[in-house]
Amino acid sequence: METIDPGKVTALLKAWVGGDPDAQSELIPLVYNELRRLARYYRRKGGGGDTIQTTALVHEAYLRLLKIDDVDWNDRAHFFAVAAQLMRRILIDFVRAGGAVKRGGPNQRVRDVSLDDIPAPGSDRATELLAVDDALSRLADLDPRRARVVELRVFGGLTHEEIAQVLRISQQSVMRDWRLAKAWMLRELNERSG
Repeated sequence: METIDPGKVTALLKAWVGGDPDAQSELIPLVYNELRRLARYYRRKGGGGDTIQTTALVHEAYLRLLKIDDVDWNDRAHFFAVAAQLMRRILIDFVRAGGAVKRGGPNQRVRDVSLDDIPAPGSDRATELLAVDDALSRLADLDPRRARVVELRVFGGLTHEEIAQVLRISQQSVMRDWRLAKAWMLRELNERSG
């Protein structure tokens, strides 16, 4: 995500929230390529299933970003963290609305789930995506910050440095949270998959 000037994006985000109509027009081309990169990351991470196209995911996320009111965008990293969260929701909604739910949905057993290989929403392994999402929700109840680290890394593709910037913590804290959260998530997923 180093391709854009963070200061310019932050200034445009603040201007947009402040009601400057030109700010949004200038912001779109700056963030669009990064949103596409994030969407491609999601699709590539899961083998790139054919069911949701990168452009459709970007457009849906962008439309949802436009509808968010009363957000005081801190900076560019905050914007992309929210975009990552929206894309996660879009993908999960897609799985829940699709064939994975019809084939057994969240009650279907999953095996050998990995946080490094999240399946595509339209793949035969799409129920793993639901299992990870459910485990992540349980982790958020126990430890919201660690759950956020997992979300930003697994669903957002952010680096430790970018996560540290978003959460305003040290990289060492991010790495420690990632190790502990990953161990908890994998144990939780393995116990539930029986």
